[in-house]
Amino acid sequence: MKRVLNHTAFILIALYSLPARAQLYKPADKNATAETRALFYSMQRLLGAGVIFGHHDDTAYGVNWKFEPGRSDVKSVTGSYPALYGWDLARIEHDSINDINGLPFKLQKQLVKDAYDRGGINTYCWHMDNPANGKTAWDTTQHTVKDLIPGGAYHNVYVSWLDKAAAYMAGLRGSGSEAIPILFRPFHELTGNWFWWCKNTSSPDEFKTLWRFTIDYLRKDKKLHNLLIVYSTADFESEGEFLERYPGDDYADFIGFDNYCYKSVPDYQTKLDKRLTILDAVAAKHHKVACLPETGYEQIPQANWWTNVLLPTISKHRLSYVLAWRNGRTDHYYVPYPGQVSADDFVKFYNSPLTLFQNRLTPLSVYGKPNLIK
Repeated sequence: MKRVLNHTAFILIALYSLPARAQLYKPADKNATAETRALFYSMQRLLGAGVIFGHHDDTAYGVNWKFEPGRSDVKSVTGSYPALYGWDLARIEHDSINDINGLPFKLQKQLVKDAYDRGGINTYCWHMDNPANGKTAWDTTQHTVKDLIPGGAYHNVYVSWLDKAAAYMAGLRGSGSEAIPILFRPFHELTGNWFWWCKNTSSPDEFKTLWRFTIDYLRKDKKLHNLLIVYSTADFESEGEFLERYPGDDYADFIGFDNYCYKSVPDYQTKLDKRLTILDAVAAKHHKVACLPETGYEQIPQANWWTNVLLPTISKHRLSYVLAWRNGRTDHYYVPYPGQVSADDFVKFYNSPLTLFQNRLTPLSVYGKPNLIK
């Protein structure tokens, strides 16, 4: 307990003792809300105090449970919620009542507010269906991106879908009616070849045009100033490859990549370390904050994976946050539940002074105001 208290004191010093440090980067959106600016500055001040840990759909469902108030597999194992919560906008474009994973948007909105009230951080991806043909995000049968940019055959369809997402995100409000800050991660894994927005379906210029239009439209036309933008690739082997489709510094706040562990754990660790080293350099040059927006080892079969593989790798780098993917089924989960083979090691990961879970953020007010849930 003493170590946790000392660590919390250290975090408090990191957040509040250096309010005017010159190296703090401003949000790319010059009109960002006060809460959004406070969050971005807080996340920068916490660099070095520990890596923020997140989990996708954490409080919505888990292994063998769904939609139970207050429940979380992370909390069941460690006693604390994660500090960052991932969500998906997919299906909002169709006016669906549920998202892509069956989570009702009404409940999702409440869970986002609950996370915000306790001082947690919310991030959104969007597995948007293909606006050109209505097929899934995984449809790569046509050159979709060029049809969505201004002048494209399906530009108006795309804009109408953006309108629906913007209306939903504008409705994410705190108890004082303030807009809840969101780490918005569009077109994730863009260097892959499995989504309609990936590198095999568009040129770099087409992709950058779509990205810039999207962010400009949300900021300028829809007046969403609560978004911190996350540029998140898949595989890359060089700085040039990482930046080939980068839309420019005015269109991103965080930069990162998705990187999963498969059968070869040493291969995962080697690639992760190499890519994080490249990311460190890019973040410093472009004045952005580095992150690992998706990672994990499905079913976590290695008992000491958290402290022997993930933690020693990410702790070598200047990384803001890491998010593990969702616990969707008994054969598809990325954080342990009670009794799972890596659960004890996950507790060690949680207790490490190198990680930040919700319990270490709750007293700290990363939004510059008191948290409502203690």
